[in-house]
Amino acid sequence: MSDGPAVKKPKLSSKEGEERVDWKKWKSEKKEEKKRRKEAKLLRQLEKQSQREEEEKKRQTQEEEKKCRGREYTVSVALPGSVMDNAQSPELRTYLAGQIARACAVFCVDEIIVFDEQGEEAKTVEGEFKGVGKKGQACVQLARILQYLECPQYLRKSFFPKHQDLQFAGLLNPLDSPHHMRIDEEAEFREGVVLDRPSKAGKGSFVNCGMRKEVQIDKQLQAGLRVTVQLNKNQNSESRVFKGTVVAPHVPRTQRGLYWGYSVRLAPCLSAVFTGCPFKEGYDLTIGTSEKGSNSDHNTLPMFKHMLVVFGGLQGLEASVDADQNLDVSDPSVLFDLYLNTCPGQGSRTIRTEEAILISLSSLRQKITSLFPDQAKQ
Repeated sequence: MSDGPAVKKPKLSSKEGEERVDWKKWKSEKKEEKKRRKEAKLLRQLEKQSQREEEEKKRQTQEEEKKCRGREYTVSVALPGSVMDNAQSPELRTYLAGQIARACAVFCVDEIIVFDEQGEEAKTVEGEFKGVGKKGQACVQLARILQYLECPQYLRKSFFPKHQDLQFAGLLNPLDSPHHMRIDEEAEFREGVVLDRPSKAGKGSFVNCGMRKEVQIDKQLQAGLRVTVQLNKNQNSESRVFKGTVVAPHVPRTQRGLYWGYSVRLAPCLSAVFTGCPFKEGYDLTIGTSEKGSNSDHNTLPMFKHMLVVFGGLQGLEASVDADQNLDVSDPSVLFDLYLNTCPGQGSRTIRTEEAILISLSSLRQKITSLFPDQAKQ
């Protein structure tokens, strides 16, 4: 008996096979598309993060530029050396000078002029300068203590040998100004003294800036000079010395807005305070202080570049004007652009000069800030 025809296993049509192949391909494409979406999302996140970092960097740069904005104007203070003779002992004389130095540093005074209130035989500041009063050279002693306190501590041995005027100066409160650096303090500028050390040809002098390493500057200078050094930003930590550039003493103030101490000048009389101005333009705003002046609360300051504030001694500015043979005036108010009473309604018959400096500079501070809001120290 013959078997019936054999039943063959049905084969998938080519169409069904193609559909199965397309499904795998579709699945693979889906995975690729998901991967691309993740990558695109990650790229967007990275772009946003980069944009945020750029904005933060820009903001920090703007803040640094704002902080680094320099101060163009200067403030000078003039006072008679006779204020020292108001003190009853060498210790009190020294302490009085310290009070004046602290007051001027707190209010960022750039120049202190000590003038001889009598102006009798003092026609020059050359040689031995005779102060007023019976207790010695008051003007020179005041100037010497002011210079001593302004000098950074690590430089004082180089510039101030032992002297009778400074025997009690070590007890005074330090100024602690921005240029009085600690040994490990990082700063762009530092004060230093040129060392008496040979250097290779084409290389600059070595300077002691109060750091653990000496600083080699870009110039050959005479040993013993006090210099302002701008340290290079990128220093080689393995180098035996730091590298720096000598700049003018006003650069920290004019470029970065830093208070960089005060200079001290001696004047033989009141008129020499004006004629000996170290600025080419001169003082474009002069202010005299007296209880006979107008109320400072009712006055505003005009724009200025170099301001001078003059204080009198025990007998006021009238005594200084009368003693100055170079002046033909009797009323001191005509010498100044403004003649102000910075403490109207005072409760004491007299205001001591060291008190008048604090009161007057405090009264003028807000007026100055309103004129230079961008340059005001924050």
